[in-house]
Amino acid sequence: MEFEKARFNMVENQIRANRVTDPVVLEAMSTLPRELFVPKALRGIAYVDEDLPLDDGRYLMEPLVLARLIQAAAVSETDVVLDVGCATGYSSAVLAGIASTVVGLEEDDDLATRATRTLTDLGIDNAVVVTGPLVEGYARQAPYDVILIGGAVPSVPGGLRDQLADGGRLVAVVGDGGWNSKLTVVERHGDAFGQRVLFDAATPVLPGFKGEEAFVF
Repeated sequence: MEFEKARFNMVENQIRANRVTDPVVLEAMSTLPRELFVPKALRGIAYVDEDLPLDDGRYLMEPLVLARLIQAAAVSETDVVLDVGCATGYSSAVLAGIASTVVGLEEDDDLATRATRTLTDLGIDNAVVVTGPLVEGYARQAPYDVILIGGAVPSVPGGLRDQLADGGRLVAVVGDGGWNSKLTVVERHGDAFGQRVLFDAATPVLPGFKGEEAFVF
């Protein structure tokens, strides 16, 4: 398998061709060996435009959706990022190529171990993987300039949103994981939060998240 050629085709034909224009996002995904973050049996299809199955119903997010989330978050080289649901660490590794510091949060111990091992093997020293419930975030290192949720959620939990720094951005696919789901950006300005919907995006749901109850008058 010619992984470098497959990686080039992924960036040029899937990502750049679908309105991802941020050069730092394109560069990060052009240089990172995605095949190392998938099970060995799936390495031959590591660069297809699909979500790839991992263990226990978890998935490695489709490259285009991940690229769009990162671009929408406008990640800069000074940002501290929380990557919620980092799985095998690919999204954390991509973010580490752009941001100052990345905290990858994973609740599956086996996935967290694999992520840590791969990040270490690649010499990525500005990303660390911690374990805990995804829905709770990781308040110990808050506030974050960027929070990325690596899968579909029915709504953005207030507890995660509150871990944003002033001026921070949270990006997530909000919905049931189907094509009616929306890539959404939440921005914090002091104690106020704004929310923008950018476009439709389908991605598998993350476990442990529940829709927040609507306010009843």
